[in-house]
Amino acid sequence: MLLLALSAACGSRLPESDFEHDDRSSAPRGSAPLRVGIITSATSPVGGSAFTGTRDGAKAWFDRLNARGGIDGRRVEVLLCDDGGSGVGNNECVHRLVEEDKVVALVATTALDYAGASRVSRARVPDIGGQPIGSAYDTYPHLYGIYGSRAPRNGTPGWGGKLYGGTEVYRYFKREHGARTAAVVSYNQSASAAYARLVERGLRAEGYKVVTEQVDFALPNFRAVAADLREQGADLVFDAIDSHGNARLCRAMDEVGAHVTAKVTNVQSWTSTVADAYQDAPRCRNALWATGSSRNHDDTGHPAVREFREATKDLKTHSQWQLEGWAAARWFTDAARSCARTGITRACVDAAMNRSEGYTAGGLLLPVVFERRAEPPRTVRTCLSVARWQDGRGWVGQGDMNRTCFDVPQLAYEP
Repeated sequence: MLLLALSAACGSRLPESDFEHDDRSSAPRGSAPLRVGIITSATSPVGGSAFTGTRDGAKAWFDRLNARGGIDGRRVEVLLCDDGGSGVGNNECVHRLVEEDKVVALVATTALDYAGASRVSRARVPDIGGQPIGSAYDTYPHLYGIYGSRAPRNGTPGWGGKLYGGTEVYRYFKREHGARTAAVVSYNQSASAAYARLVERGLRAEGYKVVTEQVDFALPNFRAVAADLREQGADLVFDAIDSHGNARLCRAMDEVGAHVTAKVTNVQSWTSTVADAYQDAPRCRNALWATGSSRNHDDTGHPAVREFREATKDLKTHSQWQLEGWAAARWFTDAARSCARTGITRACVDAAMNRSEGYTAGGLLLPVVFERRAEPPRTVRTCLSVARWQDGRGWVGQGDMNRTCFDVPQLAYEP
């Protein structure tokens, strides 16, 4: 998995006056195209393909949309910007797309360092369906993350600088698979260790015995970790390490005979590349599970997934982030269509987003919530999408994501 869950928020607290300016730029009326921007860290320190899934999914939606006549007869012009994974590059992308190209919205933003988030918010440009890699989508108004937010979004991350996460993943494996002992593997690196501590807290809150394993970032000894996992009798393995490290850990687990109920990964690693990436670890590979808040991209029995897969059939690989990028583009399209009669402006699309409570993109997403709670919730009823990798079948869904739900505590952490 990518070590981004606890990355710091970009920017600082903004006074209310910063939000009083109203730039309601829009594409001209008539047959002129509607401009949308997609900011992606396509080239970044974590690898060239780490962030491109959402971009590719969104582009596929817009290509299909334009082939069918666009929105109210207007083609959607997609402007791409690679921020290089840096704050400077991100600000340059925001300046170009928002201030020069005058896009009506940003869609499927996936940025390693979303330094320009405050500028997007000040311009009142709706940012629709972005990936919450940092805390921007729990900080600023006019930013609508793909999974929603309950935070006030008043310029400060979360509630007084603290964000909250639930324990639904750990509850699921405890209830459905009787898991009792869980291991958490991390690097001796600050972001990795911080995320691992958060996972450990959630596991302990659900009553697990927790085994912590830390490896050297430069010279990781995964075989020693795997041997200890076997000795400790771990049922589950969670991680705070990168995809390459995960493949090496799995290989070591197979070599020493460390067999677990589930090696749990995240949405970013929920891809069709598993067979190749884990080719040397067949037993561990078939113990890979993924959890998230969107419908399994291999669930072609669902019409919305089938539509996505048909439109992306020429892509070499498929992933959950592609599906979520597709859903983000669909979300923008639905909001823009609701504005066609009065004019597709930034202000109208933003107002439509504020009314999109419970949005599902045709069943691709769990119902999205934007609440702006003054106080953080103590417990939340949270549903979960779960899939397991099986050779020959790909990612196999485990139950109905709209019914795999738990009332779980919310634990505070600092981004």
